[in-house]
Amino acid sequence: MLHRARRSGRGPLLLAVTAAFWVTPAILHPQCLDFKPPFQPPKELTFCVMYKNFGCCDSEKDSQLMAKFYRIMDNFDYYGYANCAGYVQDILCQECSPYAAHLYDAEDTSTELKELPGLCGDYCSEFWLKCRTAITLLSDDKRLTEVEQDQEQFCQYLQLDDVDYCYPHLLVNDKLSKNLGRVTYDSDGCLQLCLEEVANSLRNPLAMVHANDGTHRFFIAEQVGVVWTYLPDRSRLEKPFLNISKAVLTSPWEGDERGFLGLVFHPQFKFNGKLYVYYSVEVGFDERIRISEFRIDSNDMNTVDHNSERIILEIDEPASNHNGGQLLFADDGFLYIFTGDGGMAGDPFGDFGNAQNKSALLGKVLRIDVDNNNKGPLYRIPPDNPFIHDLKARPEVYAYGVRNMWRCSVDRGDPTTKEGKGRIFCGDVGQNKYEEVDIIESGKNYGWRAKEGFSCYDKKLCANRSLDDVLPIYAYPHKMGKSVTGGYIYRGCEYPNLNGMYIFGDFMSGRLMSLQENRQSSQWDYHEICMGMGQTCMFPGLINNYYQYIISFAEDEAGELYFMSTGIPSATAPSGVVYKIVDPSRRAPPRKCHYDPLPVKLKSRQIHFQPKEKLIIEVQPTKRPKPIPKTTSAPKPTTPDWFQELMKILRNQENTYVEQTTMATTTMTTTSTTRSPQKDGRGRTRHGRRRKGRPRTETLQDGALRLANEEGRRDRGRVEIYINKEWGTICDDLWNVQAAAVVCHQLGFQYVVRASKKAEFGEGRHLRILLDDVQCEGNETSLLQCKHSEIGHHNCGHYEDAGVVCGSGQLTETEEIGF
Repeated sequence: MLHRARRSGRGPLLLAVTAAFWVTPAILHPQCLDFKPPFQPPKELTFCVMYKNFGCCDSEKDSQLMAKFYRIMDNFDYYGYANCAGYVQDILCQECSPYAAHLYDAEDTSTELKELPGLCGDYCSEFWLKCRTAITLLSDDKRLTEVEQDQEQFCQYLQLDDVDYCYPHLLVNDKLSKNLGRVTYDSDGCLQLCLEEVANSLRNPLAMVHANDGTHRFFIAEQVGVVWTYLPDRSRLEKPFLNISKAVLTSPWEGDERGFLGLVFHPQFKFNGKLYVYYSVEVGFDERIRISEFRIDSNDMNTVDHNSERIILEIDEPASNHNGGQLLFADDGFLYIFTGDGGMAGDPFGDFGNAQNKSALLGKVLRIDVDNNNKGPLYRIPPDNPFIHDLKARPEVYAYGVRNMWRCSVDRGDPTTKEGKGRIFCGDVGQNKYEEVDIIESGKNYGWRAKEGFSCYDKKLCANRSLDDVLPIYAYPHKMGKSVTGGYIYRGCEYPNLNGMYIFGDFMSGRLMSLQENRQSSQWDYHEICMGMGQTCMFPGLINNYYQYIISFAEDEAGELYFMSTGIPSATAPSGVVYKIVDPSRRAPPRKCHYDPLPVKLKSRQIHFQPKEKLIIEVQPTKRPKPIPKTTSAPKPTTPDWFQELMKILRNQENTYVEQTTMATTTMTTTSTTRSPQKDGRGRTRHGRRRKGRPRTETLQDGALRLANEEGRRDRGRVEIYINKEWGTICDDLWNVQAAAVVCHQLGFQYVVRASKKAEFGEGRHLRILLDDVQCEGNETSLLQCKHSEIGHHNCGHYEDAGVVCGSGQLTETEEIGF
C-alpha cells in the first residue's frame, strides 16, 4: 500500500515520484484528544466559534477554555491584550479542532501528548515575535521554557512531521476540510467503516439478542444449541444461559442449515421471564422445526429453566435445507415466525410449491399471540390476521411467497421523528440468480416460486395475473453474492451519520452492503461498505478486517449495530466473531449516549474478554473481507509481481492440461480398486490399495470421476463424471455431503470436508450436464447407484455445477469439520 508522503526539507523529489502513482486526495482521519471521532456540539460554542458546527468540544469544554483564556490575558496590559488575544484564543481552541489528535501529535495512546498544538512555520514566527511572553503562560512544558528565547528552535519544536495538519493551514486544506464529518467514500463509492471486536471463539454464532430489561446484557446463540450470557463490559459468564445441544439436530458439515436457528425475548420478559427459541429436531425418522417457550430460572437470572420448555409449534421439514429460523416480536406485541419453503430446490412441493400454498406453514411469515398462554391454548390467532376467514388458508399466515428469509428486523424508527417505526425488513435467500430484501406487510405475496427477485423463476406461475406479488425493495445478482443475510436499519445513538441506513450482508461473498431510502424517488439507494483504508480506522480498539461468512446481524439494547461471521461455516468450528459497526467520521457528543445498566446478580464466574483481531494497515483493504491471519508472520502483498502472476498462470495451464489428459487413466472406475498415488491433507504422497493379481485397467467405465479446478489440486474441484463415452458435470440440486462422500471415497480419499455448490470451482461449460437431483445415502460405490434424474436430463445451468473438497490422513486445522 502506498502511504501518503510526509513532507520535510528533503521531500520534493519523493513527492514528485509519489504523485505519479498516488493522485487521490489524502484520506481523512479526524480524531480528538480522547482518541475518538469528532462530533457536532449539542449547544453552540461561544468561545471557540470556529468549531461551533463540528469538532471535539462541547459547551462545557468551551467554557473551560474560555476561563483559561481570561486567566492568561489577565497578565497583559492593554497593548499586550490587543496584540496577543487572537493568538492565545486560536492556540487554546485547537483542542476543539476535529484534527486535535494530529495537532497535538497524539494519534495513539502510546504517544506523549504535546502541550501546544503544531503551528505552521509562518504563523509560529509571527506568534513568537508578537507574543513570546505568552508561551510560559500557555504551558508548563520545561522544553518550551528552554527553547522560548530562540525563534528557530521554538518553531522547530512545534513543527509536525505531517505539515498537512499544522495550524492554521489545515483550515484551508481542501483535502482535510472537504466532506469533513460525513461518512467517507472511496473512489468507487464504497462507504469506509470500521469494526470493533466484541466476542470471539464462537461456534457459528447465528443470533445475538438482548432482553430489553435495562441490564444491557446480550445473549449469543451458537448453532449447536448453546446460548451464552455477555455482560455490558463484554465478559462472558462461564455457565451457559441455555444448553439444548442434545436436542438440536445439526452436524459438523460445512453449510448444514439445521440447528439452533433463532431466539427472542418476550417484550415483557422483565416481568414474565419468557423467551422463545427456534431449532431443528429429529422425531423418529422425521426432521422438524420446533418453536418452544422457556422461562428464566427463578434462582438465577442468567440461566434458563431447562424443564420449563413448552412446544408452541412443530412443522415437518421435507428436506434438510431452507429451514428459516427468524423469531421476532413486532411493535404490535405478536410473535412473528419466518419459515423456509421446505428445502430441495425450486420449491417442488405440490402443484405450485409450499410458498404459494396458504394452507401450508412452510415458506411463510406466521403471526401468533403468545400472551396469557399459561392456561388454555399455547397460542391464539390475532383477530386481524389477513387470512383468518379464508377456509383454504392457515390462520397463522401473515404473509406468503417466501423462499428462505434469513434474518429479519424491526425498525425502531427515527430517534427524533419516529419515522419508519415498526417496519419489518427481511433478507430472502434466492435460488439461481438473485438475492432480495423485502419489507413485510400483512397479507402480501412475496412472489416465490413464481419470481426470484425481480425476475420470473417459474414462467407459468409468473404469468398468472392473480399472483399480485410485492416486489423487493432491492435485489442483487449472484455475481455479487449468493446468500443474503438480512440486517437492521441503524437507529443507534453513537453514530448519527448512519441513521436510517439499512446495513446487511452476504454469507457467501462476505460483502457488507447498505441501503438508504430516497424520500423523493421512494427508491432505496445502494452503497457497498468497505473496511477503512489507510488511517481511517486508526483509533484504539478498532479493526478493518473480518471473517468472510456473514451469518447474522444484531442490535443491542441501546440500538447499536453488530454482525457475526466465521472463517469456517461449520456448527462445531470455534472461529466465529462478533463485530460492532463503527463510523470513524463522526460520533455523538460526549455523554449523550450514556446509560447506567441495571445491576446483574452473578452466580457464575466471569470470563473476561480478550480481543484477538488486529488492525491491518500494511495491506490495502478490498471490498471483500480479508482472511484473518492464522500466524504472526508479516502479511503478504495483495498484488504479486507480474512475473509471479505469469508463472502462476502457466502452472495452472499446465496442471489443467495434465489433469485432463491423465485423470481419465488414473481415476477409479466402479469395477476397479486401482488408484494412483494421492496426496493427503498434509501434502504427503499416499498410495492407494491395489488388489493382488488384478491388472491395472486404462479403460474408462460409466461412473468414473475426476475433479477439475484451476489450482491443480487433487483433493478438490468440480465433479465430472464419465457416462456413455463422454465426460459431463453434475448439477448441485439436492447435492449434499452424502453425495460428496461417495465421490471422495471413490477417488480414494478417507473423508469429505464439504460439498461444494454454485460452481465454486468454475463452470464446466465445455461439457454437458449429465446428472441432476442426485440423492445418495453415502455408502454407495458410485454416483450412478444413487437416485438421480434421467441421464442427460436436467433443470439447471452450469452456474450450479457441483463440486467437493476431500481429505485424507490427519485433519488439518481448516479440515476439522466431519467424517
